[in-house]
Amino acid sequence: MPLIKVQTSVDSPDRGTVEGLLKSLSAKLAKHTGKPESYVMTAFEPSVAMTFGGTLDPVCYVEIKSVGSMSPSQTKAMSQDFCQQINEKLGVSTNRIYIEFADAKGSMWGWDGSTFG
Repeated sequence: MPLIKVQTSVDSPDRGTVEGLLKSLSAKLAKHTGKPESYVMTAFEPSVAMTFGGTLDPVCYVEIKSVGSMSPSQTKAMSQDFCQQINEKLGVSTNRIYIEFADAKGSMWGWDGSTFG
């Protein structure tokens, strides 16, 4: 049920780098949320036309959604962890990364022909 989706203006790195990033994000999101990794979904969209602060310098937008609530301490820890990882893997400066955290009601999250609520 947790999802992390990364959109960036950076061109796609090689397949191995992308797969490594997605696997790492998946494991870390499971750890941060306390949810089984078997329910975690990751997505990566490179080469998105984006600006930040009026410039075309490399930028990244990340969505993190999960059923239930994420505490302020969880979101702060995730922001630090994921910004650092994206900076290391994609070269996007941490001050050019926005992360949106969203709690989802179980009834608003579908899976396997049903919902979590």
